[in-house]
Amino acid sequence: MKLENRITRWVFATVYLLLLSTASAASSESKTISLVFRNVEYQHRWSKDGQNEFTPQGQEDLNSWRDMITLNVHESVANGEQLAEVANKVLANYQRAGKILRTDSKSRTPDRPAEHLVVAVLGSRAFLEAAFARFVLVDGVGIVTVYSHRVYGTPAGQAMSEWLQANGPQVEGALMALDKLPTSVALKTLPQSN
Repeated sequence: MKLENRITRWVFATVYLLLLSTASAASSESKTISLVFRNVEYQHRWSKDGQNEFTPQGQEDLNSWRDMITLNVHESVANGEQLAEVANKVLANYQRAGKILRTDSKSRTPDRPAEHLVVAVLGSRAFLEAAFARFVLVDGVGIVTVYSHRVYGTPAGQAMSEWLQANGPQVEGALMALDKLPTSVALKTLPQSN
């Protein structure tokens, strides 16, 4: 009887440890989110207060990245009117910080909610940044997906113009076609920065 009890305890302990390791692996997997955009994988680098930043391999340094995808979650945005308000606020911010290149809106259809797009070039003394911002509802929550490309140095205008001519329409098309965005619930599982 004692040997049988030991075997039973051992089996239960083994099953329990196996379940714990599976749960731990699932938990760590849920905290690892990557995105694929234009055939490039973007890894999670930083998150805080609903802002989540992703860069490709080789661009881990957030002080010198060239390409970034930022997912901004707006928990209080749950309908098309609220989403349009966020788009208008971002548009106004971009107008103050740079030059608007393009805006677009797609009306709501029975298959998808309304969407908005703002494309701008923003600048500082150190770089120019092309920002393509898409505003959409994902599972009833407002998410702004921003693809940004930076050109460093001065003058950066010519290099940015060439990059936009070569890539602008393709980036916009790929951003508007991006249909596998993480939900706000999934993004909350990412490690948060202090």
